[in-house]
Amino acid sequence: MTSSAELRDIAVTIAKRAATLAQQRRRDGVEIAASKSSVSDIVTRADREAEDLIRGALVAARPADGFFGEESGGDAGTSGLTWVVDPIDGTVNYAYGIPAYAVSIAVVEGDPDPTTWRTLAGAVVNPESGDVFAAAAGRGSTRNGQALRVNEGVELPLALVGTGFGYDAGVRRRQAEFVARLIGEVRDIRRIGSAALDLCALAAGRLDAYYERGLNPWDHAAGALVAREAGARVGGLDGGPEDGRLLLAAAPALYEALEPMVQEFFGAWE
Repeated sequence: MTSSAELRDIAVTIAKRAATLAQQRRRDGVEIAASKSSVSDIVTRADREAEDLIRGALVAARPADGFFGEESGGDAGTSGLTWVVDPIDGTVNYAYGIPAYAVSIAVVEGDPDPTTWRTLAGAVVNPESGDVFAAAAGRGSTRNGQALRVNEGVELPLALVGTGFGYDAGVRRRQAEFVARLIGEVRDIRRIGSAALDLCALAAGRLDAYYERGLNPWDHAAGALVAREAGARVGGLDGGPEDGRLLLAAAPALYEALEPMVQEFFGAWE
């Protein structure tokens, strides 16, 4: 049976290849291929090329595994494992030349549903910074081979909190309502534009907490494991697992301080 460390190494190798391709296509000039949920929710040709590269490499390395990608959907496997892929997380940053985008690859046990799956390994690679974040279940997480640990002992008023916003204007307005409530309770708030990188920033101590509503499974599959393996608590509404309704992540004590406010607001959002 393949270990979580071996699966992590496969994810890292393939993510680095896809990151090199994405970076080269960025230098060549971004071409918008389509929009999805709204005119601001874009897909570049590089997204599709990178996902095709990842899918092909995984088929070659792990032909019995399933695949669940942002751009090309899913294929069931026979091994019980599924690779969850975001070829470019932070596509708007990518399109604008903002160096905060990443290739995210995770492998999960069970159905590709964050409320039931168990994440075994993952990798998040930022082509512009060269950062390679990786994690294997029960084996910790790393940035460029160095062990990561979340910031401990941070009180809520001193917490630097990351978040993100949806593509739909109405959703963004509601998300901004919560920012208005929270910003006076914490040190400050950051919006970087990539959920995968936000979760890795939490793991690396660059953020103290992170929350977001509206994430897709591929947005957080790898990053959530990197954060967990660095000591973060990661969860969703009503003490359940993270999903599209809410993801909250922080060191355990800070999580408990943030949770009541987050639960009150997002729990009432229907």
